[in-house]
Amino acid sequence: MASITIRNLDDDVKRRLRVRAAEHGRSMEEEARDILRQVVGQPNTPRNLGQAIHARFAAVGGIDLQPTKRSPMRTTPDFE
Repeated sequence: MASITIRNLDDDVKRRLRVRAAEHGRSMEEEARDILRQVVGQPNTPRNLGQAIHARFAAVGGIDLQPTKRSPMRTTPDFE
């Protein structure tokens, strides 16, 4: 396995990483590995907008909307 060193990490970022690691019951190093796995571990598959919206809200479940009332189309104007 490879190793990396992160230089010039803000103190606040390091503190938040330490707190997050403690909340999950693991070391800062393991927490950083998990964050990196989540962010870069899976390749992004190109999706269209509809698929992206569906994926974002899939966990919420569906809702039933009342159909909108439609009126007849108006006639097209005659410019002659």
